[in-house]
Amino acid sequence: MRITDTEFPLQLSRKIDWSGLDYFGHVNNISYFRYIQTARVNYMEHIGLVESYSTEKKGPIVASCKCDFIQPLFYPGDITIRSSINFIKKTSFGIYHQILNDKGEIAADAQDVMVMFDFEKNAKSPVTAELREIIEQLENKHIGKNRE
Repeated sequence: MRITDTEFPLQLSRKIDWSGLDYFGHVNNISYFRYIQTARVNYMEHIGLVESYSTEKKGPIVASCKCDFIQPLFYPGDITIRSSINFIKKTSFGIYHQILNDKGEIAADAQDVMVMFDFEKNAKSPVTAELREIIEQLENKHIGKNRE
């Protein structure tokens, strides 16, 4: 599922590290997942979930992380990872990422499914109305269960 450039409220730029290359000279698939993780944590920091974990022991856990590799990345180079929430359900939400090469071309599409979790009760917890409002303000739109 591709979305337009203007629908990504958060973007990160990174340099490709030589240590992330594989035998064939392009960026290893594990590095893509590290880029996705960096973007995921950045998003969670922006919406206050890192702070809420430290105060309330509630926060998201990764239920799923999927990546479709569109084209290889090479060293030296720069990438941009852009992220947007594409659904919010009762106890979960999805973060859609695109990884762009230094020409602005899509190198990968990725999807995280995050489940809100109460670490003291060891159980799922709901996405609160407050969290939904914070996300929708950042995204500058209403977000339903599925993107139209």
